[in-house]
Amino acid sequence: MKPTLVILAAGMGSRYGGLKQVDALGPNGETIIDYSVYDAIRAGFGKVVFVIRKSIEKDFLEVFGNRFSSTIEVEIAFQELDMLPSGVNVPEGREKPWGTAHAVWVARHLIDEPFAVINADDFYGFDTFRVLAEELSRPNLNKGSYFMVGYKLGNTLSEQGAVSRGICTTDSNGFLIDVVERTHIERINGVVKYKDVDGNFVGVDENVPVSMNFWGFTPDFLGYTENLMSDFFTNQIDSAKSEFYIPTVVNKAIKDGFAHCRVLKTQAEWFGVTYPGDRPTVVKRLMELSDKGEYPTPLWSKKNIYL
Repeated sequence: MKPTLVILAAGMGSRYGGLKQVDALGPNGETIIDYSVYDAIRAGFGKVVFVIRKSIEKDFLEVFGNRFSSTIEVEIAFQELDMLPSGVNVPEGREKPWGTAHAVWVARHLIDEPFAVINADDFYGFDTFRVLAEELSRPNLNKGSYFMVGYKLGNTLSEQGAVSRGICTTDSNGFLIDVVERTHIERINGVVKYKDVDGNFVGVDENVPVSMNFWGFTPDFLGYTENLMSDFFTNQIDSAKSEFYIPTVVNKAIKDGFAHCRVLKTQAEWFGVTYPGDRPTVVKRLMELSDKGEYPTPLWSKKNIYL
């Protein structure tokens, strides 16, 4: 059975100033999503599930329409604030989405097979899709077999401002011990630092592996996530900024002995758009990849062997 790719595209793009999901960045107006779907198809994924908000559905469909449906199965799931466990209500004034683990959970009815999760606005590179597809496609994959593709922290920063990253600790065999979500990381006077809960800057090794939200899971992740959501919404639902992150679920699954998570290495180089100032760099990088012949131009031309 081919694995499924879940693309988290419901973000509000507050720092970018618009919908990064549909921004034309490639040589012929391609979005980063276009490249992710293209790489997923040639890596062996069999289905794509987009997680979006109803408020961007029109813009999303105007850009993508049926672009992928002839080459890969496509489904859409909506992430809305009121999609909560039974008996839980949205606090008054809440506007911020509930986070990445909630985004995966809303797509649970569309997933029966091992699956990967990625961000819509990150370019991961073909090798990343390849190494994860190989793991997720293994026959008789055991329950609780989770994967994360790790990147060096120093290679994932933006010159335009602070970023959020999941800083990872691994054991000697390359299995994840834990991942801590840091929501404000930047290079200051040549030193990479994150801001802690008290507002203090703390130095961190720029070679430490970080999560760029490229995960692989067996389907049991979905039920485990739902069980944890009840505790989350009981204890943190009234916090205006609280989010239910994928690392929260993975950390608990590891500590409970429910799952293990192997950190995979990739030869690909990550880049993405967080701020408007990142855009020219991404446009340049995509043009360079096209010029090298690593991607056809236009991406979905009839010369594309995956069409």
